Amino acid sequence: MIWTIIAIVFSGLGAAGVALILRKLSRNKLPKWIIPVFAGLGMLGYQISYEYSWFEHQQARQPDAAVVVSTEEGTVFWRPWTYFFPMIIAYTVIDTENMVQTDAEEYQFAEFILYRFEKQHVDLVSHQAYLLNCTTAEMVPIDQQRQPNLSRLEKVDVEDLIYVTACG
Repeated sequence: MIWTIIAIVFSGLGAAGVALILRKLSRNKLPKWIIPVFAGLGMLGYQISYEYSWFEHQQARQPDAAVVVSTEEGTVFWRPWTYFFPMIIAYTVIDTENMVQTDAEEYQFAEFILYRFEKQHVDLVSHQAYLLNCTTAEMVPIDQQRQPNLSRLEKVDVEDLIYVTACG
């Protein structure tokens, strides 16, 4: 967080410096207000660039065994540009390294953990273990004692990336 603030400040200073050079090259014919306008645009430009590159930056930090299975795009009312170009505000990763596949009678099961990353003022990470019946394409969350929560049973599409990654 502190490095982001420092980068924003230096982006503003750099853009203000460019405006100052342009003003001097024009022999002060450009108005004085161009300097703070450039500073503000520089800071805003850096912030927008940082927000839109958040997903790629987070994805690069994931281990090789982590597979992104879904992303969520969204808009934020205090960022009006997101109404025209929605940005990724959350994504879900499946941990393939710790995935356990078992066979029981005529059924095939996959047990895995899904991690959800959300872009907030501080990035939020949550995780949940799941049991996926690859034969019937049904998924259910499991608790710490490895007991399934059958009230949250959901059907999964066989073309869904979660199913393909866990059962494929």
